[in-house]
Amino acid sequence: MAGLSVVIVTQNEQDRIGPCLASVAWADEIIVVDAFSTDKTVELCRAYTDRIFSRHWDGFIPQKNYGLSLATKDWILSLDADEQVSEHLQAEIRNAIASGNPDCAAYSMPRKTWYLGRWMLHSGWYPDRKVRLVRNGTGTWGGLEPHDSLRVNGKVCALHGDILHYSFRSLSHHLRKLDYFTDAAAGELIRTGRTAAWSDMLLHPAGMFVKMYIMKRGFLDGVQGFVAAGVSAFHVFMKYAKAWERRRTREDTPGSGKQEPR
Repeated sequence: MAGLSVVIVTQNEQDRIGPCLASVAWADEIIVVDAFSTDKTVELCRAYTDRIFSRHWDGFIPQKNYGLSLATKDWILSLDADEQVSEHLQAEIRNAIASGNPDCAAYSMPRKTWYLGRWMLHSGWYPDRKVRLVRNGTGTWGGLEPHDSLRVNGKVCALHGDILHYSFRSLSHHLRKLDYFTDAAAGELIRTGRTAAWSDMLLHPAGMFVKMYIMKRGFLDGVQGFVAAGVSAFHVFMKYAKAWERRRTREDTPGSGKQEPR
């Protein structure tokens, strides 16, 4: 039977890495790429694997591609430290690997996010399909920081079990992450030559709120859906506002060496 490597990137994740690792303890190999954590992350990882590699943080994409290069098994599952594999997804992954379907170079799966006390099943947050299971040697991480994606040379097939995503500890944590992500997003706007006018700051946030809360039925997610739509609209506003500020003041784009708030 073909084996499975799990690759996880970490930095100061002591409160979330345990459940993540426990959900993949059945894998043949677990690889952790740690960005020199100063808490108990590495100590907790040692309970599940001795394949722990320290690497200075230089972005999600380089960290994850480094992890891919270390995998020795036929299949690789990439996870973030705030994610867990559900029992349903575990069974599907096992079956997919055992079947050895030559038509599938990779598999996508839905990701379900826990937000402020409930699972978000609307708002455009679900099913939020991610390609995470890939045949070794057929995929690399790419995209624009911090929105990385796994690019595959071959057909991507579908699984139906959920990745469980515990991304936001609280609303304050969501806002701290928003600051980090909008730094990176504004930098990408500048690097790609996009303009950022007052109309972008007015129209795009409003469009995001309408899309999430009305078109994507965020109202069915209760108060959490309303909050998520509002914060997402503010995210879009800050992305364009920061890009406008940087272009106006001709500052160098910061954030390339900045790690996501944990």
